[in-house]
Amino acid sequence: MSFDFSLILVIVTSVSGLIWAVDAWFLRRNRPAPVRGQKSNEPVIVEYARSFFPVLLIVLTVRSFLFEPFRIPSSSMVPTLHVGDFIFVNKYTYGLRLPVTNTKIVNLGMPERGDVIVFKLPADPSTNYIKRLVGLPGDTVTYRNRRLYINGVLIETTNLGRYRGEGQRDALLYNENLEGVEHEILLMPGRGGLEGTFQVPEDHYFMMGDNRDNSKDSRYRGVGVIPEGNVVGKAVRIWMNWSFPGWPRWSRIGLPVK
Repeated sequence: MSFDFSLILVIVTSVSGLIWAVDAWFLRRNRPAPVRGQKSNEPVIVEYARSFFPVLLIVLTVRSFLFEPFRIPSSSMVPTLHVGDFIFVNKYTYGLRLPVTNTKIVNLGMPERGDVIVFKLPADPSTNYIKRLVGLPGDTVTYRNRRLYINGVLIETTNLGRYRGEGQRDALLYNENLEGVEHEILLMPGRGGLEGTFQVPEDHYFMMGDNRDNSKDSRYRGVGVIPEGNVVGKAVRIWMNWSFPGWPRWSRIGLPVK
């Protein structure tokens, strides 16, 4: 069962603020002053609201407009992101958006090719995906014979040999230069992802996972091209890696996402 944490946070913050405000403006003046030496006669619910509202408001503001933490649950972005990575997502790079509705209220920039982006799945907005932006509005994206073409131009790749990381046995590691944005991708011998040619509509983006043969992305039904309004933010840094019940991988703490 999925739930919208942003909605819950907005509701809890609003309710606690409302309780505190109603008490301060209307109810407190009618309560008798506490006897000296005794505890305040403030109702428990008001006491909790007064204590928690400032904290909740700060959390809501930071999470909605500055940075939001996410955890990587799958291997679709290996080798860039590993299962168990906890990342910070910059919420203001592409503009300020209202919580819950994700409506943009201030435009500060647009996604660029090669960015690693968290977005809401169009088929289920309560589900967040993370992929790399490959195709911009108006682009023609072709994935053929496990090679990527943007508007008919082949994207340069360099074979780096066998991947030595965990969990992707027999994978081959490549460096991909996505029009100046260099990053690593994986290809699995004997296995291939969906291929074809895809047209990116205006105000939409075409996303692909760096683990090309193990990623459900814009090539597939159920994901498809991503509307601009579904963009959550840009992944910027790993702050922890911990796959329970194992131990944290300290070497990944603080790594930039690129």
